[in-house]
Amino acid sequence: MSKYKSELMKTLTGRGFLYQCTDETALDALADKGGLKGYIGFDCTAPSLHVGSLVQIMMLRILQKSGGRPIVLLGGGTTKIGDPSDKDKSRPILTPEKIEENKNGIKQVFAKFLDFDGPNAAIMVDNADWLDKLGYIEFLRDIGKHFTINKMIALESVKRRLDNEQPMTFLEFNYTLLQSYDYLELYRRHGCRLQLGGSDQWGNILGGADLTRRLETAEVYGFTTPLITTASGGKMGKTAEGARWLNADASLGKQFTLSAYDYWQFWRNTEDADVGRFLKLFTDLPLDEIATLEALEGADINQAKIRLANEATTMLHGADAARNAEQTAQKTFEQGGAAEGLPTFEIPAKTLGDISSLEVGVLSGLCASNGEAKRHIKAGALKINDAKVTDAGAKLSQSDVNADGVIKISVGKKKHALIKPV
Repeated sequence: MSKYKSELMKTLTGRGFLYQCTDETALDALADKGGLKGYIGFDCTAPSLHVGSLVQIMMLRILQKSGGRPIVLLGGGTTKIGDPSDKDKSRPILTPEKIEENKNGIKQVFAKFLDFDGPNAAIMVDNADWLDKLGYIEFLRDIGKHFTINKMIALESVKRRLDNEQPMTFLEFNYTLLQSYDYLELYRRHGCRLQLGGSDQWGNILGGADLTRRLETAEVYGFTTPLITTASGGKMGKTAEGARWLNADASLGKQFTLSAYDYWQFWRNTEDADVGRFLKLFTDLPLDEIATLEALEGADINQAKIRLANEATTMLHGADAARNAEQTAQKTFEQGGAAEGLPTFEIPAKTLGDISSLEVGVLSGLCASNGEAKRHIKAGALKINDAKVTDAGAKLSQSDVNADGVIKISVGKKKHALIKPV
């Protein structure tokens, strides 16, 4: 039996989200009253978020499902500086135009997970609305006086840079003050009393909570999640192929998007030891149902992985996309076919004879470079229509085009794409 009264704390702790909390008992009592507003900040450093941000998004989703109001804080202002947390070197400074472009791409993701209508509608704000208007002298006088250098250099993000003898600019050093000020502004504007975030944000969260208590004599709280890694120690959302993005909009650029099929495959390829934990963190399935799936052993664990892939893909891309992805995977892996749902890249038919087996690895998106394609060919992993490529210089021909009008390209057993001459 849970020691908590509120649905929020029962769910967050029961599903493995809790790492640190400023005051669990008081937060539980506040959440139990209903209407709690909590926020998470997302800097706009890319035009999409990736799976590494999904834990935070799921916490906002749980807050809303528990009767609270989630606040999505876009860092239009703080992105101009760059969060030094979990970074060993300075981020490049983005132009205002690029930040705005990134912000517009990120906005698309949240509508998939949160409800922006109804009595406890989610709220989306941009900290540029207040940070861009700050006067430097006034900010130092009214806000800066509440922060000591002693505490700031003790922050993990700062300490790591200094220990590694890596430079930290005065610009970055100010980041924690601005993030702390965000909490104060959100309390004043929206009555927000909870900031959620990853464990790397703990110092910044404490700074914001302390500042708000000092200036508003308000009881506000902080809650962080553990660092989510795979059973083999990999960083969540990052693979050998790069980040697993939460956006399929091709207009954002290939390097920032991921098809529904590839997203499904990402979850389907979850390590056995991670299945139960990921079902708790990244789906809405009840815990008793997850326990049943988690108990599966041997080959049966694949059914739990498919369920995880279907639930996660449905949440982001819709039920039809999840169903199509599963059917595509089944046809591709179990029946040896070239299912229509695979990522497809069109090429002019007249150029078919000019493309080598080496180039097709890159053209299909399965290899990041010619060098990677060469390594796969040498290892016997690159295939055209399920036949191993042995000659990197061999050209494609019309005879490679199957009855469906496509050429199936594969790397290993799990990565597939189609080339379609048009």
